[in-house]
This record gives sequence, C-alpha cells and structure tokens, in this order.
Amino acid sequence: MYSQKIIVTGASGLVGSALVERLKSSGGYSIVKGVRSVSAGLDQLPLEALDSDVAIRLLEATDVVVHCGARVHVMEDRAVDPLEEFRKANVQGALELARRAAEGGVRRFIFISSVKVNGEATMPDCPYLADQEPAPQDPYGISKMEAEEGLKALAQGTGLEVVIIRPVLVYGPGVKANFRSLMNWLSKGVPLPLGAIANRRSLVALDNLVDLVVTCIDHPAAANQTFLVSDDEDLSTSDLLRRLGLALGRSPLLLPVPARVLQLSAGLVGKKALAQRLCGSLQVDITKTRTLLGWTPIISVDEALRKTARHFQKR
Repeated sequence: MYSQKIIVTGASGLVGSALVERLKSSGGYSIVKGVRSVSAGLDQLPLEALDSDVAIRLLEATDVVVHCGARVHVMEDRAVDPLEEFRKANVQGALELARRAAEGGVRRFIFISSVKVNGEATMPDCPYLADQEPAPQDPYGISKMEAEEGLKALAQGTGLEVVIIRPVLVYGPGVKANFRSLMNWLSKGVPLPLGAIANRRSLVALDNLVDLVVTCIDHPAAANQTFLVSDDEDLSTSDLLRRLGLALGRSPLLLPVPARVLQLSAGLVGKKALAQRLCGSLQVDITKTRTLLGWTPIISVDEALRKTARHFQKR
C-alpha cells in the first residue's frame, strides 16, 4: 500500500504537533519533520540547509509539504525592525522552502497563514471572505500576505499546487498566550470586567484546523485556493468566558463593565491592542471552505472547550 510522504514544519508547535499526531494515527502517511538544525537526522528536513544532499533527497521523495513554521505574532515586539524580522522567517523562509519543494517534484505545498492577512477587525455580522482584498495592519499580517503572494506566483511558474489556510484564533489542548491566561484567571475565580461585551468573534478548535489541513492534503479542489477556517459558531467574549468557565467547572465572576469604558482604560495603560481583541469583532465566513471541499467542523465549540480545559487542569 502506497504511503504518502508528508513534510511538516513547525512540528513542535501547537498546530504542527497536533497535525503530526493526527497523521500518525490515521495511517498511510510517512512523516518528516522540518527542523532548523543543519545536523538533522535522516528523517528530518534541515531547513537551514535546503541545498544539502539530505534535504534534496527528502524533498524528491516527498508528496506534500505542510508549512506550519513561522515567526509568530507577539503583543509587544521588541525587535528594532519587526517587519524585517517577520519577512526573514515568514516570507524568505517559506518561499525558499517552496522553491526547493517545486524543484524536487513535490506535488502540493500547504501554507498555514493567518486571518490577519484579511485585517484586524470586522463589523458585527460582516465577516471576512477568503477571496476579498487583503488588508493586513501589522508586520506579522503583512509578512503572511507577502508570503502568500510569493507562493501564488511560484505556483503559476512551476506547477506546484499551493493551498493557503488562514486560521482565526486557534485553541485546544496546550494553547498558550491570552487563551491560557483566561483559563488561569477563571480557574482562580478572578473577577473579570468582561460581562457586557456584545462582540462577535470566530475561533477555531485545534481539531477542526488539523482536520481541514488533512482534507487539503488530497482534495483535488483545494489546489491553488485560499481558505478561511473556523468552528462556524461565533461567540462574544462574554459568552466564551461563560462556556469556558463551565468547561473548567467554575462559575465565572464577570462584571458588566461597558466595552467603551474598557477600551478607554486599556488605552491609558498601553493595552489598546488587547482591548481590541477582547471587545472588538472579528468574524470569518467559511462558506467557500464548506462548499468547495465538502468540509464541516468535526468538533463543536463546547466539546473543544472541554478538551482544552481538561488538558489545562491536568497540568
């Protein structure tokens, strides 16, 4: 039986590690992890030495590359030139890998991008669409957009099939950053001034994102397309906290502070971006993903929150 060889970069990250485990459990896949070290093992692709004999042989035997690796968005970037740093990792790195993949005869390159290519916020019930004009607002989003543009041009010139997936906020077992902070506060019973937030935000459970990536490995209609992905159920911050609290077995203490007051207060202490994420709306329409691929989320929001909470509580 033929086993597809898949290279996964960023395999130690939240998405990459979950994808590797899913592929292993599914069977039918031979997995190679992309690593930074030039002294990679025989089953590892050395991303810093793509012209090496080892890298060339691995790419020539590979069917699909899933590029999850990236310099990720940070709330307070201390780099002297953040855009240049993002470009080095997210644009130059992705395009070099894709070029080498095309030269090696790789069939498909799946690029995990970001909804930040679309922008930072939407009006309630006016979601982003996959094929609308990009409008990134920060260096991370700009770098992802530039990588997408370069990959599309490469696909046209080489025949490499490129699939672009733009996730919204990803949560699941092992999630860190702001989502983990919310769970920490809820589990400790910390009062939160977020009981009157009537925004609308799309999220995506890790299981749902990974399932879409696996679908895109083989689906013929995925070639050279851009997809948005979410759980297909948008929540307000207040509703998310109540349902996350339920998953944690806690009754959250949410104070009904008006969103405008929160945003003004956050601006005074230099937390305007965080307030935007908590109070503003960001929705995506996944109709294209559902219709073109016949894909639907495999796990509900509440089930995914329970899985996330159980993992958090065990650790």
